[in-house]
Amino acid sequence: TSFSTPKKKKRDDGMREHVTGCARSEGYYKIDKKDKLKYLNNSRAFAEEPPADTQVRNLECQRRSEQRRLLSSFTGSCDSDLLKFNQLKFRKKKLKFCKSHIHDWGLFAMEPIAADEMVIEYVGQNIRQVIADMREKRYEDEGIGSSYMFRVDHDTIIDATKCGNFARFINHSCNPNCYAKVITVESQKKIVIYSKQHINVNEEITYDYKFPIEDVKIPCLCGSENCRGTLN
Repeated sequence: TSFSTPKKKKRDDGMREHVTGCARSEGYYKIDKKDKLKYLNNSRAFAEEPPADTQVRNLECQRRSEQRRLLSSFTGSCDSDLLKFNQLKFRKKKLKFCKSHIHDWGLFAMEPIAADEMVIEYVGQNIRQVIADMREKRYEDEGIGSSYMFRVDHDTIIDATKCGNFARFINHSCNPNCYAKVITVESQKKIVIYSKQHINVNEEITYDYKFPIEDVKIPCLCGSENCRGTLN
């Protein structure tokens, strides 16, 4: 029994019609140059005119890009903490935590940071002074050597001991490259770490804890030339 290669017909649109219903069963065949040019011309025309949904997405991307440029230019002319905070949420700084020569763990820059930029928000639970006193005693009983509490104002404290972000790893320095600032965003007070000067890649992020003066002193290990010797 011999099998004959099915004859390939042409459709009205120029494409070949597969008699068996499956192109793979009919083997390979040469395409006429005329048909090939027609196919290539149609492909180029399709590529030059993207689908409507692609055009819509491109327009949306252009609008978002324009909004970012406007926001950036507006921030440059108006020193607004709110605008800077929104930018910080949009594009977070690249940071990492690893062993520090100052104390235990520290936070380090993975990209150059210019002066007077928002570096990171100090995130944690907002608690009252009474709760902070209770937690501090509980942390001592649990053997937690360090508590990461940051005072916002007279009534509010941010506790990042068990619920926080990388900001809690920032060490103290008597000659820091950053400073902490309380800002108000949508009627809520937040603590944000700002760069005090230009920060290089792999440079440790530090700020002055500004602990209140107490009789029991906490030794400072920052090693800076103007080190005060104690944190409090």
